[in-house]
Amino acid sequence: MPTNVTPGYKKAEEAYRAAREPQDRLDCLKEMLRTIPKHKGTEHLQSDIKTRIKQLTDELAGPKKGGKRSGPSHSVRREGAAQLCLIGPPNAGKSSLHVKLTGSRSDIGPYPYTTHLPIPGMLSYEDIHFQLVDLPPVSEDFLEPWLVNTLQHADGILLVIDVADPECLEQVPTVIERLKEKKIYLRAGWPGIPSESPQIAGDEDDPFRLDLPTVLIANKSDLDPDPEEVKILEELLGLRFPALTVSAETGDGLDAIGPFLFEALEVVRVYTKTPGKRADDDKPFTVRRGDTVHDVASLVHKDIATGLKFARMWGHDVFDGQQVGPDHLVADKDVVELHTR
Repeated sequence: MPTNVTPGYKKAEEAYRAAREPQDRLDCLKEMLRTIPKHKGTEHLQSDIKTRIKQLTDELAGPKKGGKRSGPSHSVRREGAAQLCLIGPPNAGKSSLHVKLTGSRSDIGPYPYTTHLPIPGMLSYEDIHFQLVDLPPVSEDFLEPWLVNTLQHADGILLVIDVADPECLEQVPTVIERLKEKKIYLRAGWPGIPSESPQIAGDEDDPFRLDLPTVLIANKSDLDPDPEEVKILEELLGLRFPALTVSAETGDGLDAIGPFLFEALEVVRVYTKTPGKRADDDKPFTVRRGDTVHDVASLVHKDIATGLKFARMWGHDVFDGQQVGPDHLVADKDVVELHTR
């Protein structure tokens, strides 16, 4: 961060780091540019902010009036309980895994680089869904320039490797280093699964640094069924990511991915009801551990959140129908009845 920044700039930068929607991020960038001190020491950062403002403006504008879009959109709107991106070296089986988990139509082939665009799909877990986005592979000589913008929406990374391929010992560090070149850092810690590993070195004050929690998906376990191979591989690579051993071919281990994401991301399901009616118990709203009644109201409708007076709750740490304030913490499977002014 540049020295002598204003409180307004600090606030805008913090908001940018927390923003997920493109319009919110664009608004924060404009405020950062407006409030950043204008001197030689901030010229590089000013240029970076202007570049990202242009990219987001173009992304939100869509096709020009009377013309055609210059290319396909690489932005995937976040849906479901969370968005996770599949990243890995060529021929690791990302697309096969994506098809198996989501039923998507990702191109699959015995040759590398079959995926050219981000392909979203939904992974079902109990009564919620996680959005999985299949991305093109990353290698020493190949990294899509738009990958950085696509990852801005992500809540985490599924780092897919071919555990039976000896070359993965060289491929995985290459993937990690190529992403670091773009200020994307894969970290071992998740909200619900803390890690003792230190944060990857880099400019921690850089507002455009992107740290993403990562789980190692050791694919093709049917070709190398020894579970110790993954532990040995992580030791050789010096990795501390949580790891899951799976086979997209046989389906082994795939049922562990949903529960892992639910716990690691600290997902909380909240059901809503209207007075005098049963709860809508098949379509929960999803928030995170530590979120409040007001956060749930914001998902229902912004006007309800603005006018929220109190809620009645059924669930954890309350008696049935207990009245609580907007700041009351919600827990998994709580039922809330929202009341406005």
